[in-house]
Amino acid sequence: MDLPASLPDPVPSSIMKHSPSPSRLSRSARSAADTPSVTFAADFRSRSRPESTSPSFDSFRTARSRLSVSRRSTSEHHVGCQRDLRDEDARFVYINDAARTNAPPAMFPNNSVRTTKYSILTFIPRNLYEQFHRLAYVYFLILAALNFIPQLHVNSAAAGTAPLSVVLAVTAVKDAYEDWRRHRSDKNENNRSASVLVDGVFRPKRWKEMQVGDVVRVVANETLPCDMVLLSTSDPTGVAYVQTINLDGESNLKTRYAKQETMLTPPEALAGVIKCEKPNRNIYGFLATVDLDGRRAISLGTSNIMLRGCELKNTVWAIGVAVYTGSETKVMLNSSGAPSKRSRLETDMNRETAALAVILVVLCFVVALLAGIWLGKHNDQLGIIHFFRTNDYSSLQVRKYDWLGVGAQVVFTFLSGVIQFQIMIPIALFISMEMVRAGQAYSMFQFP
Repeated sequence: MDLPASLPDPVPSSIMKHSPSPSRLSRSARSAADTPSVTFAADFRSRSRPESTSPSFDSFRTARSRLSVSRRSTSEHHVGCQRDLRDEDARFVYINDAARTNAPPAMFPNNSVRTTKYSILTFIPRNLYEQFHRLAYVYFLILAALNFIPQLHVNSAAAGTAPLSVVLAVTAVKDAYEDWRRHRSDKNENNRSASVLVDGVFRPKRWKEMQVGDVVRVVANETLPCDMVLLSTSDPTGVAYVQTINLDGESNLKTRYAKQETMLTPPEALAGVIKCEKPNRNIYGFLATVDLDGRRAISLGTSNIMLRGCELKNTVWAIGVAVYTGSETKVMLNSSGAPSKRSRLETDMNRETAALAVILVVLCFVVALLAGIWLGKHNDQLGIIHFFRTNDYSSLQVRKYDWLGVGAQVVFTFLSGVIQFQIMIPIALFISMEMVRAGQAYSMFQFP
């Protein structure tokens, strides 16, 4: 057989070393024939798996080692914080022993809450104080006071105070109704029922009667009545899921864990003391230790506490011990109370009222100044000038009316000008606003 004149260069050995064998090629061909398609995920995994000596693997290993060091340092810092929790800065909670926990000098508050703004004794003074933050009300109060001066009053004193009294009364009734609704909501909240361990049996107990140290059981979709350390759950691993949307606005579920040491003991037989930090507003931090019958202290953290207002989800039941109740719970410590709301319209009206008051003062000052100039020019004729006669000629002996001089007359002219020009700031506007607000509030409550 004739050979070609020139043969191609031999295949390099490096390529031959990595080339598949014919048998492997045949197996691959059969596999490709049997499998019509290959999934993208498998192809991606086969192509993207790094070698152990690649730079990307080295960077990944470095990042993982740094993360482990960071976690170790965070854990060591947490343990250090637990170790630094001194007795004078801590609260001692005896599990399932509320009487001993609340014995003097502890005296922790009960679990009742109060969000109302007023009480029966403080309603009138506090409501008036809040209402007179409106500049227009101060202006109308000054006008009502000027009507009590005999030389100045245009109408009777009662007629001068009636408009302001109506405005204050309408606003007070509206505020009282809103605060009464808060009181009713607090009453319903405090009278809710929860299962509390009493004499070895879980019995229903109203929220306001719960105390620090009570062992509480919560079932799925129930709201937690207090801040409590998780002792056990229906899950064998001690996991519980809570929804904190009422606390921080997040709808995703968060995991909480019970310690295995407390999971192994039935709640009625569990005894020990929890040493935790005093109440604070930090909802993302919690420092405590639990000592069970003289054993070693077990550290507790944020993942071991469930806060009031959260809801138990995806968990049949959970049992915990109350550590913070009532006004000392984190949700109440972060509550600012019922605010004194000021709408943007009311803020603008205060600014416009101040501007109109300045214009009114300037106008009255000009009138009083011109009156003083006129009185100075006609000082010798004041006794006989019509409409401004200072002398009384009704008797044989001429006497002067209540004339205090030009200076006093200028002052009275200024003050009487304030009363005469009071229509520049109409009080009917504020009466109408309060009536509209009351009507809108009624409509919203009746037709939500």
